[in-house]
Amino acid sequence: MRKLKDDGLFQMLHDYLNIYLPDQKHMSTNTIKSYRESINLLLDYATKVKGIRLHDMSFSKIDSILIFEFLNWLETERACSVSTRNQRLSCIRSFYKYSSVMDYALMAHRNEILKVPLKKDEANKAVIKYMTENAVQAILRQPDVHTSKGIRDQFFMILMYDAGARDREILDLHLKDFEADSKNPCIHVTGKGNKKRIIPVMAKTVEHFKQYIQIYHSDHDSDRYLFYTVRHGTIQPMSDDNVARFMNSYRRKASYECQEVPMCINPHMWRHSRAIHLYRAGMPLPLLSEWLGHAQLETTQIYAYADIEMKRTAINKATGAANPLKGPVMASWKQGDSDDLIRKLYGIR
Repeated sequence: MRKLKDDGLFQMLHDYLNIYLPDQKHMSTNTIKSYRESINLLLDYATKVKGIRLHDMSFSKIDSILIFEFLNWLETERACSVSTRNQRLSCIRSFYKYSSVMDYALMAHRNEILKVPLKKDEANKAVIKYMTENAVQAILRQPDVHTSKGIRDQFFMILMYDAGARDREILDLHLKDFEADSKNPCIHVTGKGNKKRIIPVMAKTVEHFKQYIQIYHSDHDSDRYLFYTVRHGTIQPMSDDNVARFMNSYRRKASYECQEVPMCINPHMWRHSRAIHLYRAGMPLPLLSEWLGHAQLETTQIYAYADIEMKRTAINKATGAANPLKGPVMASWKQGDSDDLIRKLYGIR
C-alpha cells in the first residue's frame, strides 16, 4: 500500500470523527454524519475538481483559497443554499479548532481557515421557499403507482409532507416506528440532538403505508428501515441523494401541468410547505413549533413572517368599507388650481 503524504491530517480526522465527536462531545449519529459528509465533500472537491491526489492531501494543501472555491462550488454546481454552505464551513472550522487544540503547531492552519467568513444569507430575511397545495398535488400525481418504485416514491413524499419531518428523520425510520393500527396513528422520529417526538399522521397516509408494506415489508421485519434500497443483494438504507433524484424528476414532470410548481425543490421544502399550510389553516405557532421539533419558538417565527398571502387576507378583512383605503379615489389637483382648493382637496384646510 502506498503511504499517504500525511502531516497528521488523516489521523486527526479519524480521531475527530470516531473518538472526539461521539465519545467526548456526545454528538448524535446524525450530527456526526453531517460532519463526515462535509469533510468528504471537501476531499472530493480537492481530488476530483482540483486534481490533488488523496495521498498528497495535507493541512498545508487546504488553504483559504481552496475553501473559498469549494464553497462557491457547493452553491453553483451542487445548488446548495447559503445556509448549507455555511453549515459545511462550520463543520470544517470545528475540525480545525479541534486540530489546533490537539497540536498547537496547527494553529496557523486554523487561522488560515478563519480567513473565510460565513456568507450573509439574504434569503433567510426574505420569504422562505415552499410549495402551494396545488404544486404539492401535482408532484404527488407523477409517480407511476402501477410500479413498486412509483408506490414507494409517492408514499415517501406523502409521509414527508404529512409529518412535516426532516429528510433524515424519515430516512432513519424503522418499520416499528410507524404505528398504523393504533387509535391515533403516528410515527416516532428522532430529531436533532437525539430528541424524540411523536407525530400524528392522517388516515389516508396510513392507507398508503399499508399498500407500501405489502410490497416492501412482506416479511414484517420490524427492525428493518422503512425505506431502503437493495444493492448487489444487500439491503441498505435509502440515501439522501436517491431522494433528491426522484423528487426532482417528478418536479420536472409536474411543472408541465402546473405553473405553481417551483423551478427547484429539495426535501426540506416539503416540511416548509406543510408548516405554512397548517399555519395558514390556523395552527398556533407554539403548537406548530412543538410539532416541527423546534428547540426554540423563535425558529418557528419564520412562518409567521413568510406568508404574504395570509397577511394580505388579514389586512383586507380588518380594513372596513369606511376606511379611506377602500373609499373612492381621492381627487387630485390640477395645474392652475388655487392654493385654497389644493388644501381642501387634501384635507389640510
